[in-house]
Amino acid sequence: MERRTKERFSPPALGGSSLLVVFAVLCLTVFALLSLSTVRADGRLGDAAADAVAGYYQADSQAQEILAWLRAGEVPEGVEARGNVYAYSCPISQSQRLDVQVKVEGGGYQILRWQAEPSGNWEPDDRLEVWDSEE
Repeated sequence: MERRTKERFSPPALGGSSLLVVFAVLCLTVFALLSLSTVRADGRLGDAAADAVAGYYQADSQAQEILAWLRAGEVPEGVEARGNVYAYSCPISQSQRLDVQVKVEGGGYQILRWQAEPSGNWEPDDRLEVWDSEE
């Protein structure tokens, strides 16, 4: 008589290590997506900063040209004159302008104001009702 022994087949124990690998891959994927969104946000911020700087220097260049005309004795269009004090502004962006005030005397000049200012009127957003403790 032949004696056959049945061997029990048991699959390899991969439960714990498989879960650990899946968790690690999931974590790496989430970190990769967070890194990608951070890079995109930094890119948008960098582009906005570059646009703001370019706009300022373009307005500064325009203001310098107007100052050169004033020093040459000519008053360009858009320049307000009060005696020997001239005031004008150059747009930086939709929300800012460069305000300039210059005193020209003879061959010299004195800059009284060269400042970036908001171009619109500020209006507070008061649509949100806030408790004022007086009720």
